[in-house]
Amino acid sequence: MSVIRQMTYQPAGRPAASVETMTFGRLRELNDGGTQRADFHVLAVIDAGPGSVAVDFHRHPLQDRSAVWIPPGAVHRWDDIADVAGHLVLFVPTAPVTHATRELAASPDPAAHWIIPDADWPFVDTARSHLLLEASAPPSDSRTELPEILLSALITRLHPPHAEARLTPQVFRLFRSSVEAHFRQHHDAGYYARALGYAPRTLSRAVQQATGRTAKAYIVERIVLEAKRLLAHDRLTAARCADVLGFPDASNFSVFFRKATGMRPGAWQASEGVGSKAVGGGG
Repeated sequence: MSVIRQMTYQPAGRPAASVETMTFGRLRELNDGGTQRADFHVLAVIDAGPGSVAVDFHRHPLQDRSAVWIPPGAVHRWDDIADVAGHLVLFVPTAPVTHATRELAASPDPAAHWIIPDADWPFVDTARSHLLLEASAPPSDSRTELPEILLSALITRLHPPHAEARLTPQVFRLFRSSVEAHFRQHHDAGYYARALGYAPRTLSRAVQQATGRTAKAYIVERIVLEAKRLLAHDRLTAARCADVLGFPDASNFSVFFRKATGMRPGAWQASEGVGSKAVGGGG
């Protein structure tokens, strides 16, 4: 079983750049079969498939004129990409410059996959081409925001399905960010209500409106995702997971995990973790 490799954003040849592009051909050259988790966003625009990418235990098809957005922290694996044509855009969370696109980049929502409508494709293709051209320009002495501006234009033209995140109530956006920062230490919705200064009912209503789930269910789902990552990719024991995720002991964590998934941590690890392939590529 490969040890997971943490990928840090390191753009080739442009130390100060916050946006980098590469082709799927280059990705195939870099794919060494090692499991990876990146600290940057990966946005893929696919001209032609087929292929697939597995992100945090969900598989997404790579089809003609489709797109995939993989957020930082997600473990992903590219499968059967020998015939995939397209480009990947790698960027740090602060790279987008418009309010709407920065909201999207700040969202810790799971990976998104979508088909690009025919009517949108010419605009997406043009925005991508402009970004690729600018990214290939010789480095200049003066730092410009053109790559970040063009990235924002591309994201806007792609119309990601989670774009409605910017329309969700501010209460939920604050809750979501707070959960992402503190879910390893705090598992109860009451903590977040107190920390954010909202009445529990106000917080619950905002989360229900934005996700269709209770605040407690949202927190549980986030903890379970991280537990699965630790079990399958980092190969941690239940006792170590309990320690990392803020549970008093392995027994308490096992009860939580079984209630949420229907399986004990060890059984889930054996069924999902063993034999999982790794994710190639990087920045």
